[in-house]
Amino acid sequence: MSTVFVEIGRQPRGERLVDLLLECHERLRQHLQLAVALGTRDDVPASEVVETCLRCERYFKQALPLHIQDEEQSILPRLQGRDALVDYALEVMEREHSEHAPLIALQKALRGLRGAPGDAARRDDLLAAAEPVARGFADHLRKEEEIIFPAIETLLSRDTQALIVGELRARRA
Repeated sequence: MSTVFVEIGRQPRGERLVDLLLECHERLRQHLQLAVALGTRDDVPASEVVETCLRCERYFKQALPLHIQDEEQSILPRLQGRDALVDYALEVMEREHSEHAPLIALQKALRGLRGAPGDAARRDDLLAAAEPVARGFADHLRKEEEIIFPAIETLLSRDTQALIVGELRARRA
């Protein structure tokens, strides 16, 4: 187990849809924090830098796209048209999901540091890529948690929410 960076593990809150979505958000925040930490710390052993870069790369390549699919394919169509404020938040969410350039730069910087774990310039590149993504996602996630997640609880029936949970699980099977 890592001595500097904690292992990111799944600690399920429950089976409720919003709880599962909040878990996804927490994992995203944790991976962004790891990327920023990698960009600021020069005391991390090279093997740990490589391991953590790989973990972050895997997350941004595999898990984050699944979460985006969850929101755009399972939640957006079921909430759309029910409330004007929610519709606007869904529109913003979808637009922000399509803005891939910062994530691509972050993934490139992670690969760069992984290839040269002791290189200060690569750490600086990672920090320069990670900080704006972390700031952007902080706002993005906050808006979802303040507007869209409560709308899920009030506008979608428990049966619909359970159906969406099944869809989320199927994407990961």
